[in-house]
Amino acid sequence: MDALSPVSSPESSAELPAVLDLGYSFCPNDTFIFHALHAGLVQGPLPVREVLEDVQTLNEWAVAGRLPMTKISYRAYFEVMDRYVALRAGGALGRGVGPLVVTRGDVQDLNGRTVASPGALTTAELLLRLVFPGVNVVRMRYDEVMPAVQRGEFGGQPIDAGLIIHESRFTFHEYGLTRLLDLGAWWEGETGLPLPLGAILVRRDLPHDVQRGLNAAVRASLEYAYAHPDAARAYIREHALEMSDEVMQAHIDLYVNPFSLDVGEEGERAVRELHRRAVEVGATRPSAWPLFVE
Repeated sequence: MDALSPVSSPESSAELPAVLDLGYSFCPNDTFIFHALHAGLVQGPLPVREVLEDVQTLNEWAVAGRLPMTKISYRAYFEVMDRYVALRAGGALGRGVGPLVVTRGDVQDLNGRTVASPGALTTAELLLRLVFPGVNVVRMRYDEVMPAVQRGEFGGQPIDAGLIIHESRFTFHEYGLTRLLDLGAWWEGETGLPLPLGAILVRRDLPHDVQRGLNAAVRASLEYAYAHPDAARAYIREHALEMSDEVMQAHIDLYVNPFSLDVGEEGERAVRELHRRAVEVGATRPSAWPLFVE
């Protein structure tokens, strides 16, 4: 496959928008990180306007180039590296944060079986295919996965297991489900690296000083959230669906960590390794674009 190689400077002289649309999910880790920026409690190079959607929708929108700044799965980032660059701040990487494979019963080998997946461009599905290359998937919104596994079907198709992300890792027992595999633990055992889950991207055609300013603004928004933990509580609760306060806080504690302030050298190595493995199995193309805003 051909590499996605830079052929010219990505910087553009296009007129900047008056307000920058920023896409992120309803999940507590995102609303915790972005509340201060959205509310104008910290300043960036441009005012931002929230666009809240589930991650798979944001992944698909990024492929279409719809938003100038957006949360996205790292797996999806590999498909849009010619158009977007990742910020160093605001992402989701870490240890003990991986997606889980859950079942109703005693299932061990998923090759040849059907698994409910939260999306083709999720890091979770890439990891599933690295472990079980012969798996079949049926895709649906992430909050439909556990009910589908519990029923054993989705849209008339049999479901043997489910791939769960976000807060579902705290609630799958409520559906009578059993954990078959922690894909994050598998990744850490294979590589010794933290697992890259989600990144914050900005368009490469934004001026470099704007890219850097947005990175600083996202970091400042997270630092504000740490310094004023009650400021975002109502905003997080508004978008946390039917999550209990305990699950909401556990979600933030798990997915917001030092890698969210800056991806760091170890985080960069983890992203490069995930990309290398995705290329190795033919899931995406090689790329020569810089991974992160410099």
